[in-house]
Amino acid sequence: MHLYRSWGSRLFDTLNYVLMFLIASVTVIPFLLNVTGSFASPEEALHKNFILIPEHFSLEAYRYIFSTNIIPRSLLVTIFITIAGTVINIVLTSLMAFPLATKRLRLRRPIMLMVIFSMLFSGGMIPTYLVIKSLGLLNTYGALLLPSAISAFYLIILKNFFMQLPDELEDSARIDGCNDLQTLFRIVIPLSMPAIATLTLFYAVGHWNTFFNALLYINDSAKFPIQVWLRTIVILSQTGIGDSANSFEGAIPPGKTIQMSVIVVSTLPILVVYPFLQKHFAKGVLLGSVKE
Repeated sequence: MHLYRSWGSRLFDTLNYVLMFLIASVTVIPFLLNVTGSFASPEEALHKNFILIPEHFSLEAYRYIFSTNIIPRSLLVTIFITIAGTVINIVLTSLMAFPLATKRLRLRRPIMLMVIFSMLFSGGMIPTYLVIKSLGLLNTYGALLLPSAISAFYLIILKNFFMQLPDELEDSARIDGCNDLQTLFRIVIPLSMPAIATLTLFYAVGHWNTFFNALLYINDSAKFPIQVWLRTIVILSQTGIGDSANSFEGAIPPGKTIQMSVIVVSTLPILVVYPFLQKHFAKGVLLGSVKE
């Protein structure tokens, strides 16, 4: 049986489809142009601003960026920072969110006020730099992992998610002899995988895209993540230096295709991971957003 639909309803659906297609195009086309431009010859990339389909297919840009260990090494550094940082984030956020979600914790509200205060005010760049320097973390990966170990916003989301779990689950776990850590890792976290998966991707994307902290705290170029090199290449491309006879690490880059190929290489891994966690987004964020 077909339900009758008025012309206004069908017109509304059509306009929605057109609007969603335009929005999707705005987000997809720039990346698509980077992908196709990275496979264009250097001469074609220099003389054309937009390359939808390359006239001369070329892998010269990818051969160049992988001809030295600069980009592969920085990519491995970024992967390490992303994996290690995300593990630290999820473990510490869970360990702090679980006690804050239990009503039997004393001083729970003052602690939450301090957490919210940290969302509104921070020490600032210079005091943070001095703290990291005094701890001996300069030019180490710890400077990229420890200052952002817990996000106050994500902590509140996970705490609210934990609070929606039935109290009877924790009571039954205690009757079975579980302590707090066993209750967290055996009962609470398995039931909170939508929220954990959502925060995992949010944390991972944040670590993958970070470059400012590396510029502040890392002096050794061998420890630079790929985003720092990408920033350098983009700046050189915008100033025209990359298209001249100047060198990048002792070699002449083949024009704008270097910039496009590095963008593709730095974006592709996180795009591969995204579809596996996307299904958890709506459920995880919405369930964790209910107020206490």
